[in-house]
Amino acid sequence: MNKLVVSLLLTLGITGLAQAAGDAAAGQGKVVVCGACHGPDGNSLAPNFPKLAGQGERYLLKQLNDIKSGNRQVVEMTGLLNNLSEQDLADIAAYYASQKMSVGAADPQLVARGEALFRGGKLKEGMPACTGCHSPNGAGLDAAGFPQLGGQHAGYVAKQLTDFREGNRTNDGDSMIMRAIAAKLSNKDIAAVSSFVQGLH
Repeated sequence: MNKLVVSLLLTLGITGLAQAAGDAAAGQGKVVVCGACHGPDGNSLAPNFPKLAGQGERYLLKQLNDIKSGNRQVVEMTGLLNNLSEQDLADIAAYYASQKMSVGAADPQLVARGEALFRGGKLKEGMPACTGCHSPNGAGLDAAGFPQLGGQHAGYVAKQLTDFREGNRTNDGDSMIMRAIAAKLSNKDIAAVSSFVQGLH
């Protein structure tokens, strides 16, 4: 009996994973509209639109689902995901995850402060280093759903940190980790760390 239950659970689990897995090749055909803002390969040229190339598949899929459900408000994407299935979103996430993010450059005057925050945090104020979740080279941690920051537009990163700090973005989970961290960042801190990660690779 136990073997039967285990076998059934494994079968259901494997089937569930197979259905949820994204297909990058299929995703390439589903990102034509996305390319207008995010670039055909996910490397947007406009600093207010995030680079999606190279982001972790798990992170991308969560953001797509959050935007579609309204848990994350992105005015520019209103209604764009409404007619897409879970498989469509998984395919899009897989496609962008398979691309390589381009790298920008940091403002030399902000590098020292930005690097100090990224690598050391503000421990006296209880803010951990960004490297703990986003890795020393900014590549993120896909298995945990933590995004890649290295190479991302400074303007976009600054807006997200400000939105977390002000409570305008709340899809960081029940632990509110990004809201708690951003609450400890001044405008100058945000400008410095955002610039630093733009050139990080």
